[in-house]
Parts: sequence; C-alpha cells; structure tokens
Amino acid sequence: MTTTWARINLDEVDDMAPRFGMEAFGESRFLRDQVGAETIGASLYRIRPGARPGFGHRHAEAEELYVVLSGTGRIRLDEEVVDLRPMDAVRVAPPVMRELEAGPDGMVVLAFGTHVDGDAEMQPGWWS
Repeated sequence: MTTTWARINLDEVDDMAPRFGMEAFGESRFLRDQVGAETIGASLYRIRPGARPGFGHRHAEAEELYVVLSGTGRIRLDEEVVDLRPMDAVRVAPPVMRELEAGPDGMVVLAFGTHVDGDAEMQPGWWS
C-alpha cells in the first residue's frame, strides 16, 4: 500500500558505492523504495576530490536533473564539458551520455528524475 507521504534523512539511506566496488568515487545513496516512490528516483552523490564514477550513462526515456549542493566539479554531456559550482542545476535529456567529476574539494550532488525500470545504458570508461 502506498502512503500519501514519506520522510527519510538521506544519511539513513544505504551507501551503495561499496556494494558496486566504487569506494574510490565516494558515496552513492539511491532513494526511491525507502519513501515508496513509484515514478521518481533520487540519488545523493558525495564525490571525493578529483573522482569520477568510471562510466557514463544515458537513458531511453528518463530525464534527470542534477543539483550541486556543495563543492565544484564538472559534468560531461556527450562531447561537451560544463563546469559546476554550488547551486548549479543541470537538466539532462534522456539520450545524452553523462558523467560527473568532482573538483579539488569534492562535490555533493543531488540527482533526481523520472524512474523507468531497465532504462539506463552504462558505458564503462567513457570519460577516460
């Protein structure tokens, strides 16, 4: 049964980076099931200084919005690289390949958008 609202502190959501061998990247906390969301997803990334996840990704249907909460870095969008600073928001259309990279002080990013099961395409080593 779906409730009409839910609250959780993002620090209480499991850090999934160790499960996927991504400790060098930082933290990845995926929030959807914990609040009973059906059509939206959200992720909190605490990216270590100079780190990238090691893969680009794109979607068939889901668009995403990335909001920099603190720190600086860059995002690669297909062949374009965009500098990021606190409070920057970047909307990314589904077919655009994307990957984040933290600056020298690290970066905290909240990403959210529509959720479509099986919608992501991953490309390891895309921004090498």
